[in-house]
Amino acid sequence: MKKALVLLFILPTICNAQLKTLLKKNAESAIGIINSQETLDISTGLKEALNKGITDQVSKLTQVDVFYKNEWVKIVMPEELSKVDKTMRKLGMGSLADDGIKALNRAAEDAVKEATPVFVNAIKNIKFADAKTILMGNENAATTYLQQSTNKELYAKFIPIVQQSIGKVGADKIWNGIIQKYNTLPLVSKINPDLNDYVTNKALEGVFKMIAIEEKNIRTNLQSRTSTVLKKVFAMQD
Repeated sequence: MKKALVLLFILPTICNAQLKTLLKKNAESAIGIINSQETLDISTGLKEALNKGITDQVSKLTQVDVFYKNEWVKIVMPEELSKVDKTMRKLGMGSLADDGIKALNRAAEDAVKEATPVFVNAIKNIKFADAKTILMGNENAATTYLQQSTNKELYAKFIPIVQQSIGKVGADKIWNGIIQKYNTLPLVSKINPDLNDYVTNKALEGVFKMIAIEEKNIRTNLQSRTSTVLKKVFAMQD
């Protein structure tokens, strides 16, 4: 009888404890689902913003002379060749130097056009380590994360396209002429620059700069949030 009375008093306590534990686990599970869904939504929004940068900004770089005329992304003489530029202009060959610079930019334009699917695929496959932190970060946080996460892979895929484009637009012939002329000048050190590497790095820099411009637009201009996902996600950082 005493045992029955003890159980009668203890049983509700045990049941209440079990019920509390069960409720706590369910609540934690629900919070986990909510947090997981929020992370998924943010990741989707960040990817859409980066893709919008490709569509609205990077596509402009594929037009003739847009690289050359856009001071944000214009490819100039490599720093180690600045002496070549100055020397040629002093000797009245400024037009040839200008042709060389324009050819590099034309090659970048053509390469970006050919490589756009590579950039789109990089964005599609990117995994955000902490999507919310990136969302709440500075005005180009998503672009910076993309650049840091994909630059090595993009370089490897992009450089053969650049090499092909340099030949396609005739930049290789122009630069061979420039280098040959310069190397025949008295009292100069012979040069043999790696234009493929230089144009690849500069073109990639240009692409990321243009994506960053669109990311900033989306973060600061409500009119740039042209989809439900962009409106929902970037409202969190307002």
